[in-house]
Amino acid sequence: MKKVFLISSAFIGVIVGAGFASGQEILQYFTSFGTMGIFGAIVSTILFAYVGMILVWAGSKTEADDHQIVIQRLTDYPGIGRVLAWIIDVVLIITLFSFGVVMLAGSGSNLEQQFGLPAAYGTALMTLVVIIAGMLKIDHIVKVIGNITPFLVIMIIIISGDCIVTLDTSYAELDHISNTVTSPFPHWIIAGVNYVSMNIGLGAAMAIVIGGSESNKRAAALGGLVGGIVLGLLIILSYLAIFSKIETVKDLPLPMLGIVNEISPILGVAMSVIVFAMIFNTALSMFYAFTARFTTVGTVK
Repeated sequence: MKKVFLISSAFIGVIVGAGFASGQEILQYFTSFGTMGIFGAIVSTILFAYVGMILVWAGSKTEADDHQIVIQRLTDYPGIGRVLAWIIDVVLIITLFSFGVVMLAGSGSNLEQQFGLPAAYGTALMTLVVIIAGMLKIDHIVKVIGNITPFLVIMIIIISGDCIVTLDTSYAELDHISNTVTSPFPHWIIAGVNYVSMNIGLGAAMAIVIGGSESNKRAAALGGLVGGIVLGLLIILSYLAIFSKIETVKDLPLPMLGIVNEISPILGVAMSVIVFAMIFNTALSMFYAFTARFTTVGTVK
């Protein structure tokens, strides 16, 4: 069970970035559809559970040090297989590096907004920490990522619990206000599927590497499954929190941080630290999976 817990926590840590932790993604993808948004969140939960299980299991089965071997197995078709594998590989490599850089930049903005520090300080700090952590062995990296995630889970439970208990507006009114938020998607089903596609596209490479660090395929698969389910539940809880406070947070760039600061300034500081830590998780995952593709893991090569 300890392995399952660690793998599931690491999977969540890889997928969850600043957009989720801050609440902005939840606002646009789910809360913007009002009461129907929860069904989009349920769709995402089911897909995260299934895809998470498959990715981590595939990594364990192939004992993958990077994503390439799994891609080659999945695209083992006569003629087009090698070309298709190359295209997917290149897309993943570009995506990993690009979003890793975005995470570094986002870390500076987070500290600037909450503590008034120059953005360059936050970016420099994050870069240094990611470089140091990236030198660890994969099993230690999984532990680092996995051990940060529970703090986010606890915080979201506290936030959503407070929002639900203090709710004093009718669902009809909340639904009306939520529908005034512009969504980039025409339907909640499309939003739910797209949300999973976007996040899995970013986290697939590291999820495979996490699976490769676990020799027990059953534990790996169960870890991915549990991680996907818990991630889905976090989406639902975040949706409920933002939906219940939609009138005050719909125009905020960081809705969850706005809710937390309303509950307690101390919790607001704690949430900022957690968001910074989740950005670290994502940045570390992106750059580790990126470098693992070009180096031999466990050596200086």
